[in-house]
Amino acid sequence: MWLLLAFLSAALLGFYDAFKKQSLKDNAVLPVLFLNTIFSSLLFLPFIGCSLWAPQLTEGTILSMPVAGWEEHRYILLKSFIVLSSWILGYFGMKHLPLTIVGPINATRPVMVLVGAMLCFGERLNLYQWVGVLLAVASFLMLSRSGKKEGIDFRHNRWIGCIVLAAVMGAVSGLYDKYLMTRLNPMLVQSWYNVYQVAIMCPIILLLWWPTRKRSTPFRWDWTILCISLFLCAADFVYFYALSYEDSMISIVSMVRRGSVVVSFLFGALFFREKNLKSKAIDLILVLIGMFFLYLGSK
Repeated sequence: MWLLLAFLSAALLGFYDAFKKQSLKDNAVLPVLFLNTIFSSLLFLPFIGCSLWAPQLTEGTILSMPVAGWEEHRYILLKSFIVLSSWILGYFGMKHLPLTIVGPINATRPVMVLVGAMLCFGERLNLYQWVGVLLAVASFLMLSRSGKKEGIDFRHNRWIGCIVLAAVMGAVSGLYDKYLMTRLNPMLVQSWYNVYQVAIMCPIILLLWWPTRKRSTPFRWDWTILCISLFLCAADFVYFYALSYEDSMISIVSMVRRGSVVVSFLFGALFFREKNLKSKAIDLILVLIGMFFLYLGSK
């Protein structure tokens, strides 16, 4: 069951990436991210309210969450800092790079998670799963060649650096998620880490964006900003629920979630009219074959 949930989360993430790319087009990055955190928080505030004042409304359902103290909330606050760091880097990188480049780079994130899962949680992969991981690594190496055709030097492009650092922080977040799901309620984590992100973003907006807003890219409202929050929250809800299964493997869940590259790639090709699709399609096929081997290894 947890593997099917991971695939569903991947599909939702693909739409999330596409809406994020559209909302960042000729738009200010930090306000878009700030609104994303606000909308995500608003989606979960009713459930937080229920847990505090009317727990009987959600009792016995997957939407139920316990009332927690600082002992639990400090772990959730750390989660918020990790995720927000990854998002800030990722949003800036995605604004300046083709979606067909960003997607496959993010698809290699689980390789970092794999190494961490082996070191931290003692997870071990079988032959099929190793084949899937090696194919993901190969796709990244091939992607760097595709990027050069568009004048993108992976070694010297700062936006590539942002995406890579975002992937690293995302891998750290994934490992931390597995740790949290063995100790805390999934709804508790998802609800409160969104709220904490709003609090963290407030000084960032006031100190970094507001004073320079007239000298930088102006902000414009786009309805895709709301779609970012809706699809992200849905993807994360399914993801946390998958990790709550005792036999779930973060290395596999993380790899399957990167299958979102399929959806984002199609959006990049059909709606954003991006270039060099043939060479990038080979990278995508490697990712898909890798996903298939991971599925075989998890049966």
